[in-house]
Amino acid sequence: MRNGILGAASAMFLVGTLAGVSGLVGAYPLYGGQAVRYLVAAVILLLITGALGLRFVRLTLRESLCLGGLTLLGLVFFNVCVIESTRSSGPALVGTILGTVPLWLALAGGRPAPRLLIGASVVVAGATLATGLGTGNLPGLLWALGALVGEVSFSVLAIPLLPKLGAIRLSAYSTALSVPMLVAVGLLTEGAAMFRTPTAAEALGFAYLAVVITVLAFFLWYTALPKLGPGLAGLFAGLIPVGAISTGVILGIATPSTYDLLGAGLVIAGIVVGLTAGRSLAKAPVAARRERASA
Repeated sequence: MRNGILGAASAMFLVGTLAGVSGLVGAYPLYGGQAVRYLVAAVILLLITGALGLRFVRLTLRESLCLGGLTLLGLVFFNVCVIESTRSSGPALVGTILGTVPLWLALAGGRPAPRLLIGASVVVAGATLATGLGTGNLPGLLWALGALVGEVSFSVLAIPLLPKLGAIRLSAYSTALSVPMLVAVGLLTEGAAMFRTPTAAEALGFAYLAVVITVLAFFLWYTALPKLGPGLAGLFAGLIPVGAISTGVILGIATPSTYDLLGAGLVIAGIVVGLTAGRSLAKAPVAARRERASA
């Protein structure tokens, strides 16, 4: 369980660092940039897959639908919604809506323990406080709700695929499948202008997005997810604003406010509360086996 906790925490913290590098690629066509990001990540992941000797796995129709849904909703639709919500209302609204992910993943895991629900609720409160509701409008809210659906789908639809594919193959297949989808969206919205030669700073930004945010974070998250389950793993989504705050401090581009620090503290407190529920659930099967053995 410890490895799962470290993996989930690291993955979500790394995702939070996205805010710190977004300025490097902000001037690049949005959908073309996402296609480039996932293309580079897919090439790296497929090379790793080959190096590890992981053969191509045939999927059943149900599994193929799960993979297609995960890619369409969790990667493509999610990015489209985040981009459009940010364009309509700025980043605060979509950040706040995505801060509720821990609660939804806790509910998606079945009947969550009360302490898990309490922990998830505290994490949501902390993420909301750290992000700030800001100003918004109806289109921005609708796009943000779409992003929430995509983020939850990214985890829920992966659960039936991970036992068969594993973290590396699932990451490789989904990123590769997302490229033609993103290119299609980009051609419809941006036309041929969706691609251009990136500047040196943009190239560094895309390299970070592809290698750290996609390859590494995807692998860590999909390794942790089956170990912890969606409820416990979802708690660590609250670390996304914490990662953003920390990156801003390290790069010297932002100073955290009192609300930022209070929100980060609430997130950490909520995770601790939620993990106590996870330890209780882990001890229950052991206690049951001991009772049967002594009977």
